[in-house]
Amino acid sequence: MKDLIITAAKGAVIGGTMLIPGVSGGSMAMMMGIYDKLIMAVSNFRKDMKRNFVFLLWFCIGAGLGMLIIARPLLHLLEVFPYPTQFFFIGAVIGCVPMIYNKAKLSGFSWHVPFYILIGMAVVALFSLAPSDGGQAASGGVTQIVFLLVAGVIAAAALVLPGISVSYLLLMLGLYDSTMAAISGLQIMFLLPLFIGLCAGIILTTKLLDNLMTNRPRATYLIILGFMFASVLEVFPGVPPLSQWIACILCLAAGFSAIYFISRK
Repeated sequence: MKDLIITAAKGAVIGGTMLIPGVSGGSMAMMMGIYDKLIMAVSNFRKDMKRNFVFLLWFCIGAGLGMLIIARPLLHLLEVFPYPTQFFFIGAVIGCVPMIYNKAKLSGFSWHVPFYILIGMAVVALFSLAPSDGGQAASGGVTQIVFLLVAGVIAAAALVLPGISVSYLLLMLGLYDSTMAAISGLQIMFLLPLFIGLCAGIILTTKLLDNLMTNRPRATYLIILGFMFASVLEVFPGVPPLSQWIACILCLAAGFSAIYFISRK
């Protein structure tokens, strides 16, 4: 029971933070040390259905509560204290880097290291080049349902891959405000097709990612490291005012320390 409560708590943190534009749910899962378990539980669901179902159920309950309870205060912090809050997230991402580097199981430096890292950074850069007002949800009927299903599949890639913000993709698709309003107002008819598309996309993405982690761990984790480096650039709010430098440095250190020690444990 203790492990399940911890899983739900981690899910709450991930769910609450992934609604913030620029913050990646996959990155947060990696920081919380639950990323590999999630990928394996989804991709190998049928191998141990009962155990995987219970694990994913508690995680989803926590994530749902996080979206409802944590997201709003975090968004408020971003509005009131944008620089310190963003620097906390930057510190958290940096604190996760040693863990990912260790997972890559590198025996020494080679040209493959920067090559794969640059591939990961390039993928995130391609997403960031897309216009942030690229599309709008179709209004009503079957067309809207199909649009939401496809949007869910696309958003799943951002949800699974560290460094790519699902909130940014929703923003790009013109769905961010509508989704936030639907979550706040529990608009089931809007959220259901989006959720179904999201589940289908997650199953497809995690299966591929699990195979890559098993068969090509070095390349996969180095590319994920590139995702994480690029996400720092996405979150970076610019140079803060001189009066906020101390607060930003302290928040950077706090974010780094929290995630570094969690990942070591």
